[in-house]
Amino acid sequence: MFRWLGGFAPGRPPAITAATWRQVREIDALAPEMEALDDVALKRLGRSLSYRAKAGEPLDSLLVESFAATREAGRRRLSMRHYDVQLLAGSALVKGAIAEMQTGEGKTLVATLPLVLYSLAGRGAHLATVNDYLARRDAEWMTPIYEALGLKVGIVESQMDFDERRKAYACDVTYGTAKEFGFDFLKDRLIKRQLDEGSGDLGAQLTGGSAAGSAKLLQRPFWFALVDEADNVLIDEARTPLIIASPPGEAQAAEQALFRFAATVASTLEPVEDFEQDVQKQTCELLGRGRSRVRAFERPPALDSTSLLDIYDAVERALRAKRFFSRDRQYVVRDGKIVIIDEFTGRAAEGRTWKDGLHQAVEAQEEIDVTVPSGHAARITIQDLFARWPHLAGMTGTIATSAGELSRTYDVAVAVVPTNRPAIRQRLPAAVCADQADKFTRIVAEVAEMHALGRPVLIGTRSIDKSETLSRMLADAGLVHTVLNARHIEREAEIVSQAGQRGQITVSTNMAGRGTDIKLGEGVYEVGGLHVICTELHDSARIDRQLVGRCGRQGDPGTWRQYVALDDDILVQGYGPKTARRVVAGLRSRLGGNPESLLRTFKRAQQKVEARHRRQRRILEYVERQRAEAHIQMSQDPYLDSPS
Repeated sequence: MFRWLGGFAPGRPPAITAATWRQVREIDALAPEMEALDDVALKRLGRSLSYRAKAGEPLDSLLVESFAATREAGRRRLSMRHYDVQLLAGSALVKGAIAEMQTGEGKTLVATLPLVLYSLAGRGAHLATVNDYLARRDAEWMTPIYEALGLKVGIVESQMDFDERRKAYACDVTYGTAKEFGFDFLKDRLIKRQLDEGSGDLGAQLTGGSAAGSAKLLQRPFWFALVDEADNVLIDEARTPLIIASPPGEAQAAEQALFRFAATVASTLEPVEDFEQDVQKQTCELLGRGRSRVRAFERPPALDSTSLLDIYDAVERALRAKRFFSRDRQYVVRDGKIVIIDEFTGRAAEGRTWKDGLHQAVEAQEEIDVTVPSGHAARITIQDLFARWPHLAGMTGTIATSAGELSRTYDVAVAVVPTNRPAIRQRLPAAVCADQADKFTRIVAEVAEMHALGRPVLIGTRSIDKSETLSRMLADAGLVHTVLNARHIEREAEIVSQAGQRGQITVSTNMAGRGTDIKLGEGVYEVGGLHVICTELHDSARIDRQLVGRCGRQGDPGTWRQYVALDDDILVQGYGPKTARRVVAGLRSRLGGNPESLLRTFKRAQQKVEARHRRQRRILEYVERQRAEAHIQMSQDPYLDSPS
């Protein structure tokens, strides 16, 4: 039934044992007693459990009653009764594991089990998810369960003021995003530092008042955090530090002029002759001829005091922006600003910026206002942030392949939770195409075939521009469809919720709509369920698995097919340009042969990219720890310290 992957902290027992199954049977046995309670008695039971927890009774001894009461509250208030496998998942979460649960298996409902139990101690329980919409949706959806047990629920959202945030954190259960939890943690550390020093205005800027008047911090000491979509938050986002910038100084015309000059020069340089590029590392380096051409360009007066070395560095950044960062793939331009598109979720990463001047290089490339980089008042990585909760757990649909990394970084194990009903989705033979044009033509033909049967189709793409190219081809073929990407983020849940209706065609970036179930419409079960088309391999196999998991939820029928083409990005990213050319030549000579054999070459490229990303995360972890240690030695600033 259960598979356990990864390691526990020394001395920590396995989370699923024969005793765990006995607990489930005990919870089941309490069902008649719970159903006999009226609403007042059920709330009184919740308060009684809270009193016992606050008096020091171990949470383990309260688990059976707490789970039984939570299950009854769900049945009574939402007509949603936790399945036995959901109780098992809840037990794994209580014991500090990352639970892998298939799409549609009810992670939102499962979350109420550990959140209720840990909130009983009166120290607060946090659920961290990936965006404001999901945080609010899940909190509002599950609030009747918490209220039935006498618990209060708070929501932290990006537009909230300081007082609203403080009230939300004071609740028994608090829903929010990992990003908001992290930034609020940094704000509290800045305010503490300023109160200790008795100086500075940044705290006043953050809180809308004086630092002295904001001595009451936002957050209580951390106790329990449950991370939803844990693979995205704990692994994919781990490479991005959370940063609060220092107050901007006067505009520095020389820096802005440097970025604009570099963008102009970069647009005239030729690869091979003027610079060489490393596709895998995504770097560019000027060659001798390129440096000569840079020196020959007439510079604006603002750069008179700028060193030639700084100019070379700026041009190489501009080349990197030009060669590796494309509009509607890595970013979009919205309201005159660069908005990064998260490579794993397909969503707009509002407020995030690239570091080391790369963001400004992209701004100059797009000929919009260049924002002068500012200093860092406070920063922390996701890794260091979540290591600060004494009790940490998580849920996701795809994490087992990253169990080793999670064990090393966060000291948690992974539990693969069985489905409530057997999965019956079918994998259709892979399709290996000569190029993208051939691939998209074959995809449109397959969509037309499925549409004629009345089956809904979900097509996953890697980028906005590819989703829109495919959309135009579907429109030309007379196939009515819906597009979901970062341009339509406000309609995300609505679009995804309709993707299982009869005859519906949805084109989506791979991860858009994550967190919203696709339920089959009337008559769809009989014609074969949802059909998922994967248009290419992602950098991470986990993302591909997430897309595939959209069909066949809760025992529904469904099918999926993997498409790849010889000009897909993954081959160059995995093997590098020179090796990729030889690999593609070999594949081309074998086209028409066994597609599964050809697909293995693409899978190996994907594995190489995954390994490189793992190394990058380990390097980031090391660099951030070194940075923290350096700051501690210089300033003894506690907010920069790594957790013990």
